[in-house]
Amino acid sequence: MPNRISISAIRHRFRTRTRTAVVSAGLCASLAVGAGAAIAGVPQDASEASGGSAKAAQAAAPHEAKAGKAGDGAKSEGSKGSEDGKDAGKKGDAGKKAEAEKDAEKKAAEKKAAKKKAAKKKAAEKKAAKARKADAKKKASRNAKRDWISPVSEPFTLTASFADSGARWSASHSGQDFAVPTGTPVKAVHKGTVVTTGWGGAYGNRIVVEHPNGKYSQYAHLSKINVSPGQHVNTGSKIGMSGNTGNTSGPHLHFELRTTPVYGSGFDPMPYLRAHGANL
Repeated sequence: MPNRISISAIRHRFRTRTRTAVVSAGLCASLAVGAGAAIAGVPQDASEASGGSAKAAQAAAPHEAKAGKAGDGAKSEGSKGSEDGKDAGKKGDAGKKAEAEKDAEKKAAEKKAAKKKAAKKKAAEKKAAKARKADAKKKASRNAKRDWISPVSEPFTLTASFADSGARWSASHSGQDFAVPTGTPVKAVHKGTVVTTGWGGAYGNRIVVEHPNGKYSQYAHLSKINVSPGQHVNTGSKIGMSGNTGNTSGPHLHFELRTTPVYGSGFDPMPYLRAHGANL
């Protein structure tokens, strides 16, 4: 007769077997997992590490390249800055040189202008001096032409004139008479050289003077003669004193202007004396 197994025993056995199977399965699974981990664990970590390093390298590569470019750029900028500095220095030197040349040109131009101005001033002064000299010469010439005076100072009275006629003269009057007291100073009407002095017949004591322009003057009826032939006299020189010698009706000075030193060449003295500055 078969052994009867109780339900509780069956349950116990089933539970035991189930546990054993579960444990076995769990152990096998653990072993399998462990083996897989042993087989794949290390390479997987290395692969992951290698992949991570590669990825990190790949990730770092652009940054390194960028940093390299940045370094190259900085180097390039530094080189460019140095070159710019050199160029700026060259430009500065060139600017200073140009400015110095400009200043030198300016000074040279100023010096040239000053020299030109001085030459112009000198030429103007020379021209002015020449003009003054010419004016002085003209003035001297005019004065020489007008440097004639009256033979006696005022007061005097003009009596017989040139070309008058009458019972007192055998011919027309040859000069101009100045009625003045005896002893009145008689002056040379213009500069010249004495050519004749002494007694002159009807003229009494007389003096004849030759002038630079070729004219001659005669002073007659003198009471005194103060010059001698050959003597130089200036305009206004006192050459004698009036009187009443020769053919005369009273004290006076008989004055003549002639073209020669002798009688007969006389002309009216009054217009000539007035035209040449004499106050008559």
